[in-house]
Amino acid sequence: MDKAQAQEKIDSLKEMLNQYAYEYYVLDNPTVPDSEYDQKLHELLKLEEEFPELITADSPTQRVGGAPLEGFTKVQHTIPMLSLGNAFDEQDLRDFARRASQGTNKDLSYVCELKIDGLAISLIYEDGKFVRGATRGDGTTGEDITSNLRTIKSIPLSIKEKRRIEVRGECYMPHQSFIALNKQREENGEELFANPRNAAAGSLRQLDPKIAASRNLDVFLYAIGEWEADPVSSHSERLKQLKELGFKINPEWKKCHSIEEILEYVEFWTKERPNLSYEIDGIVIKVDDLAVQEELGFTVKSPRWAIAYKFPAEEVVTKLRDIELSVGRTGVITPTAILDPVRVAGTTVQRASLHNEDLIRAKDIRIGDTVVIKKAGDIIPEVVRAIPENRNGEEQPFSMPKECPACGSELVRLGEEVALRCINPSCPAQLKEGLIHFVSRNAMNIDGLGEKVIHQLFQEGLIHTIADIYRLERDELLKLERMGEKSVDNLLQAIEASKENSLERLLFGLGIRFIGAKAAKTIAAEFETMDRLQQATFDELIAVDEIGDKMADSVVQYFSEEEVADLIAELKELQLNMAYKGPKRVEVEGGSSPFAGKTVVLTGKMEKMPRPEAKERIEALGGKVTGSVSKKTDIVIAGEDAGSKYDKAVELGITIWDEEQFLQMLEG
Repeated sequence: MDKAQAQEKIDSLKEMLNQYAYEYYVLDNPTVPDSEYDQKLHELLKLEEEFPELITADSPTQRVGGAPLEGFTKVQHTIPMLSLGNAFDEQDLRDFARRASQGTNKDLSYVCELKIDGLAISLIYEDGKFVRGATRGDGTTGEDITSNLRTIKSIPLSIKEKRRIEVRGECYMPHQSFIALNKQREENGEELFANPRNAAAGSLRQLDPKIAASRNLDVFLYAIGEWEADPVSSHSERLKQLKELGFKINPEWKKCHSIEEILEYVEFWTKERPNLSYEIDGIVIKVDDLAVQEELGFTVKSPRWAIAYKFPAEEVVTKLRDIELSVGRTGVITPTAILDPVRVAGTTVQRASLHNEDLIRAKDIRIGDTVVIKKAGDIIPEVVRAIPENRNGEEQPFSMPKECPACGSELVRLGEEVALRCINPSCPAQLKEGLIHFVSRNAMNIDGLGEKVIHQLFQEGLIHTIADIYRLERDELLKLERMGEKSVDNLLQAIEASKENSLERLLFGLGIRFIGAKAAKTIAAEFETMDRLQQATFDELIAVDEIGDKMADSVVQYFSEEEVADLIAELKELQLNMAYKGPKRVEVEGGSSPFAGKTVVLTGKMEKMPRPEAKERIEALGGKVTGSVSKKTDIVIAGEDAGSKYDKAVELGITIWDEEQFLQMLEG
C-alpha cells in the first residue's frame, strides 16, 4: 500500500470510528458491537505505525494520552468566561425575572438547564479539528489542558463545521466513576477525594494524560464562545445546533414561558437530583432570545440575562464528641469525627470524615464543638465547620500525635503528601489491616475469617503475618471463644482451599501500594508466575497495558525487599499456588463467539457455574460483563430468582438466556 492509499484508508477509518464513538458516548445508542470498533481501531493503529507521518490530532488513537507534561501553559480567553449571579430562593428568582422583563419591551421565555457540578471548560475547533482545550481559570485566563481533554471520549476530535468555533461546557465525573476511583485509592492507601467535583478537577490537572484517561470523565456542552458564524436567534436553538454538530448536551433542559414554569422545574429537580448519575448543584436559568441577551448585557462580574439557582445543601447540626485515629494498612493515619447520631440525606450518621490534620486546623474544629455536618456529593459524611459561638470553654483543640497511636513509632510525611504515615513495618495496626485485606473477598476470599476473627487471632498471638494463617492448628482454634468444632473445621477447609487461588488474588492480597484488584489481574495474566513477576523490571512492567509509572515502580520496590522474598518463600513452602489460572483472552475472528463484542448481564443464582467464573469465561470470549441492564445490554443470563434485572430485560426486549442455554453456548 502506498502513502496515498494509506491516507485514503486512514481518513475512512477515522470518520467511521469517530461516528461510532459519537453514537456510543454522546447519543448512548451504539450501532455496532464493541468488537467491530476494536477491530477498526486496531486496523487504524497498524496503518499509523506503518505511516507515522499520517497521524493527526483528531485520530481516535490519540485519546489514550501522550507523554507527561512539564506544566500547564496559560490561555487567554478571547471572550471572558464570566461566572453567573446566584439565586438562593424563590424571591431571588422572581427578582431576576422582573429585572429581565424591565430591561426589554419583548415578551420573554427562558431556558432552564441543570447546573452540573464540575469544572468549566472551553474547546476550540479550527478547520473542523479540536485544537485546544482550557479551564475557565479566573474567567480571563485559564490553563491549557488539551492533552487531558482529548482523552474524554464524549468530546469529538473533529466536527463538520470548518470555521473557528469555541464551545463551552462542564467536565464532570459520574457517580459510578467517583465511587470506583475512591475505592481504588483506598486500596492503594491514597487520600480519598471528598466529592466528584474535586475528583474531576484533580483529574484534569494531572500532568500525565494517561491518569486523566483512566478516570472516566464526561462532559456536557451548553454554550458558544467565539464563532465566525452564528445563524441562530435563541439559546434553545443553539442547544439543538450543538447537538447537530456532534456535541453532547444535557437532555434535561426545558424551555419555560413564565416564572411559575421555572419554579416548577426547580422544584422537580430539587426532588429528582438523587436519581441522576452525576452531581448537580443547582439550576441555570437563561433568557432564551439571544438578541435580548445582548440588549440586557452584563454587569462587571456576570450577565444580566442568566442566573444560577443554588440548591440548599442539606446540613445538620450535631455534637462532635471525639476524634478517633485509625491506621490503614499502608500506614496512613486518618482522623474521624465521632458524633452524636444525626440524620442527614436519608441516613443516620455517627462518624464523619475529617480527612487530615491540615483540614482540622484550617477549620478550627475542636473536640466538644457543635458542628455542621453534610454529605459531600451526597455520598460521604463530612464535617463542614464548627459553630464557635456555641462554645462554653470546655472544648479541646485537637492536634495530631507525633507518634503512631498503635505502635508508638514516629509519624512522617512522605514527599508532598498531606497525610501522616507510620512507616514501621511491624506496626500491629498495619499488620492487622493487612491481614484483613489479605483474606477479603477480592483477595484470597477466605470464608469465616472476617475482621472480628482476625482481631481475635491477632490478640491471642496466633497470627502475626500472612504465612501464620496457613499454620493455624485445629486444637489452638478450639480453645478460642465462639469457636466450635464445626466452625473451626469450616475455617480450616476455607484456608486450605484458598491455597489454590489464582495468582492475581494472592498478588492483590499482598497489599502492594497502587496495585488494586484489576491491576493485579492484569499483571498476573502478563507474567503468569510469581517467579517471573519477582524478576520483572520496571521497563517490562510499564510495557503492560494500564500499568503506569507509579504502579511499576511500586511492584519493583516491593519485590526488592528482603522480607518480601522471605514471605514468598514461606508461602511457597506452605504450598500456595504461585501461578495465574485465569483464562487468556481469546482472539475471536469474524464474531464466531456468541459473546464477541456483546454486553452481558448476569443475574440471579447460578447453580452449575459460580458467577465470577462465568464472568471470566464471557470476557475471555470477547464479551463485556456489566452490573445493570440498559438499552446497551445485548444478553441477560438469568439464574434462579433473577428479579428486577430480568423484568427490565423483558421490558426492553433484550435477549434472555437461562443457565442451560448459557452453558450450551460456552460448549459451542
